[in-house]
Amino acid sequence: MVRRKHTNLRRAFLILLLLGVIWLPKERRMTVFLTGYSYWDNTPPKSAIIGRPMIHDVAAGIGTYNDPVTLAVGWRIDGSEISEDFRPGTRFYIPRLRKYGIVEDLCGDGEKPQAGPCHVGWEGHPWLDIYVDGSTRNAEVADRCMEKLTDLQPVLANPRRGYRVSPGPIVETGCKTF
Repeated sequence: MVRRKHTNLRRAFLILLLLGVIWLPKERRMTVFLTGYSYWDNTPPKSAIIGRPMIHDVAAGIGTYNDPVTLAVGWRIDGSEISEDFRPGTRFYIPRLRKYGIVEDLCGDGEKPQAGPCHVGWEGHPWLDIYVDGSTRNAEVADRCMEKLTDLQPVLANPRRGYRVSPGPIVETGCKTF
């Protein structure tokens, strides 16, 4: 009887483990074109308004797993349907910044956002736009930071917890890269 109970527990554990392996999002390495947007050049300017709030009410985040930085992604309009290039709530880890990010905003606007660079991407790579903040600095400081960050970068989609982070708003903590 005891042996049968242990066998059933092992089977249940293996089934749960397999289900987790099959259905949990898998961490995936990819290369993206990373740009930045700030408090100063957001839409509307001088604001932190976002289009797809998930864990923040406005663009924010310090880059930890529990408080990732807001990311904007490309999107398209098909008739009355709107679809984002990455589902809102998708997390990324950006090793060069040592920050986690989360999709909470849309990059590009107008009647055909799919014709803009955020949706089209850059040289075949998806485009991510990270919120650098800058609200306590001036627009020039934020612009220099965004220029420094703009490049093709390796990232992890659906990252696990536990990667090294350098917490804090990007501009306000010196626009560090590693």
